[in-house]
Amino acid sequence: MNSDYGVTPIGTVRSCFPDKFGVPRQPSLCPHARGEVVLSPPWNTEEAFRGIEDFSHVWISFLFHQVPADQAPSALVRPPRLGGNTRVGVFASRSPFRPNRLGLSLVRNQGLTRRHGELCLAISEIDLVDGTPVLDIKPFLPWCDAPEAATGAWASEPPAATLPVRFSPQAEHRLQQIQWDYPELRDLIREVLNQDPRPAYHRDDPERRYALRLYDLDVHWLVANGTCVVERLEKA
Repeated sequence: MNSDYGVTPIGTVRSCFPDKFGVPRQPSLCPHARGEVVLSPPWNTEEAFRGIEDFSHVWISFLFHQVPADQAPSALVRPPRLGGNTRVGVFASRSPFRPNRLGLSLVRNQGLTRRHGELCLAISEIDLVDGTPVLDIKPFLPWCDAPEAATGAWASEPPAATLPVRFSPQAEHRLQQIQWDYPELRDLIREVLNQDPRPAYHRDDPERRYALRLYDLDVHWLVANGTCVVERLEKA
């Protein structure tokens, strides 16, 4: 079998998530998570997207570029949804540690824009890290992409939002200062932290503090008595 299949990215994701930590584990979990696909030549032309405005969602085929290319994939993985303790087959999971590092994400289509000579497809409800190479874009077709009889085994329902979130007075003050530059930041922080991005093996350590990056800001937080407390926001 011929294994020499050349694949060239058609664009790159510009995302509100500069780092992997805090990225939703699936799309649609954070409605205020926004980004765009910056198209590369020769695909940075409106003709290639004629008619896409009629589709509410699109599939993004991409490469998990932060997974080392030389890292050998395993046949068994530990999905975070199962607490990180149960093993399932890699092809029965959405683990990024896959034979060809390929990912697939369903995102909301927010339309084409052109800025400073760049053609971009604006997207939201994303689970994509900044810099992700995009291999293809296809429209979502509800009648065949979401069949009524489909089942999802242990992931048949969206994960519950497990952590209530509150902001310290210092964080509240900072949000007020920067609200014009980041009008949806409060909602985005809540949506990300509601999902409890901590590794499962950290959740018994009440003293541990965390920082995750959204846009060019570091969000510092901890979990105290079952509540996520955003302590402060700082420029990265």
